[in-house]
Amino acid sequence: MWIHFISYCFLSIYTALILWYAYNWFKIKQPVVRNTVLSTPVTIIIPARNEAENIAACLESIIKQSFPSDLMEVLVINDASTDNTAEIAETYTQTHNYIKHYLLNLDGNEKAHKKRAIEFGVGIAKHPLIVCTDADCSHHENWLKNIVVIYETGNYQFIAAPVMFNTNSKVSSIFQTLDFLTLQGITGASVNANFHSMCNGANIAYTKAAFLKVNGFNGIDDLPTGDDMLLMHKIAMAYPGQTTWIKNKETITYTDAMPTWRSFFNQRIRWASKATYYSDKSIIAVLFLVYFFNVWLAVLPVLAIFNTQYWSLWFSIAGIKILVEYVFIIPVAAFFNKQNWLWTFPFFQPIHILYTVISGWLGKFGQYEWKGRKIHKS
Repeated sequence: MWIHFISYCFLSIYTALILWYAYNWFKIKQPVVRNTVLSTPVTIIIPARNEAENIAACLESIIKQSFPSDLMEVLVINDASTDNTAEIAETYTQTHNYIKHYLLNLDGNEKAHKKRAIEFGVGIAKHPLIVCTDADCSHHENWLKNIVVIYETGNYQFIAAPVMFNTNSKVSSIFQTLDFLTLQGITGASVNANFHSMCNGANIAYTKAAFLKVNGFNGIDDLPTGDDMLLMHKIAMAYPGQTTWIKNKETITYTDAMPTWRSFFNQRIRWASKATYYSDKSIIAVLFLVYFFNVWLAVLPVLAIFNTQYWSLWFSIAGIKILVEYVFIIPVAAFFNKQNWLWTFPFFQPIHILYTVISGWLGKFGQYEWKGRKIHKS
């Protein structure tokens, strides 16, 4: 009986949480971007390591922006690439005077390479608004214009914007897309509810003044990740009510999903590793709820080996979980034009449960590889 009680307690709280996200997703107002004269100059920072296959496409999408080129500078901060990223970036500096390329050589004991690249970029940035993206991303031609309009009309110090995967027919790509849809929906809903649980560094903006006021990554500078979410938390604490997420399709930044299951797990372990650095107890409580609910769903099939009645319990709990998540993910998928893959959502539940449990555990106690480097938690 107590197993049933625990199961439905988990489910009830989890259901309330997901429906809260759904409610706040619907509350996000679609910004109206009019033809206004923009005046805010922008520094775009692009940390890059071994991005020879992607950096050209990224820079091309920035060159084609509808935003005035005389109001922007683009800083490619090369994090000791071992391929020909530098050579490709240099060709663009020769034809576009607002694009600069810098080579960053760090101490061999350094862990937070991307943060150091961003800190270097902010330090030399000429303009008051910093926009960060990744070298493997591409952007709509109105991407930058929309961000600046939101900044100028809303007096925001931190702006998070949507990110989505380019989806192909591979099973791993479809799974990552569906998982990421949920994460992006939670991001939009939570940021605009001033809960600030997550954002993605491939598409964020903040003022240089805010970055300097919170001393940048000071206090989180020994963590390889967290250049996005943890920084957002610091700025949100310093500037209450001046953080937002843009619900505008033209601001979606696109990138590829991880090419293999192994690289996907390494990515998610890296993301999970920042969880213990949150100072907000309500966020920690949510993370614990979601994690241990998935642990419980992984344990129930084991218990069913000894008592078959638990199979019906597992299917009922998992079924309601899927239904509730569908309520949330359908409008999010519509925003990102990813409805075609929703029919596969229920079939990925066992994989999703296991990956959540494993990546959460290894994010706390394990190690991972990223950009050719092996990162240890200790």
